[in-house]
Parts: sequence; C-alpha cells; structure tokens
Amino acid sequence: MDLRNRRLKRHVEMNSGALNDILFILLLFFLIVSTLANPNVIKLTLPKAKSNTKSKQTVVVSVNEKREFFVGTNKVPFEGLKQALIPALSKEKELVDATIVINAEKSVPVEDIVRIMELAREIGAKVVLATANPQSKG
Repeated sequence: MDLRNRRLKRHVEMNSGALNDILFILLLFFLIVSTLANPNVIKLTLPKAKSNTKSKQTVVVSVNEKREFFVGTNKVPFEGLKQALIPALSKEKELVDATIVINAEKSVPVEDIVRIMELAREIGAKVVLATANPQSKG
C-alpha cells in the first residue's frame, strides 16, 4: 500500500463565489450612495470663489446655459418661479432661516441672477450664490 501517493494528489482549491458576491454588493452600495450624496442632479459649471459659500440649503434654484430655471430638479418658467418657491420655502419650520441657493452656469447673464435675488427679497428669504472650489477642475 502506497499512502504517500494519495497525499500528493490532493489539490488545494479556494472557492471565491462568496467573495465575488460581497464585492458586488459593496460596488452597488457605493454606486447608490455616490448618486445620493450629490443633491444637485443638474450638472452646471459654477464660477470659482476663494471663500467657502456653504449654507443650509432650504431650496436650490438652478439656471443652466439655456437660461432654463429649476427649483430643485423641477423645470419652472421664470414667470412661475415665485409660485414654485413659496410652497418649497413654507416646508421650512422657521421662515426666518429660509435660504435660497442659486446654482448658475458661468455663462448665465448676471441680470437673471439678480432677478432671482429680487424674487427672494420679495418672499423674505436669504440668498446664497453657489460657487465651485477653486482647486477643483472644471
């Protein structure tokens, strides 16, 4: 009886099926979290600033290069902007702290931004103009 030959014929195998499942679940988790982490779904090229302009974002108004206005992600004509902002701001418990954040493309004329600021003043909300970080590319 040759017992040594039987021991030498064993092959070590590693089952990687469970590892693949875990890696796939982690990949899905990070993809979903990365899309939820950015609330600004509308992609805009923001002007750069040296200071940090973070504020409590009550309502976000975006203006793209086609001069289209968005409240959150809903497209709104400028004439209906005030009517769209009032219900969005009324969700805030204290209207005193209501803030409108303006995300405007670099190519948008300043008069469009000023018109949004005038609407915010009429409503009684504070305004913050969003800018990009100067170290970021874009």
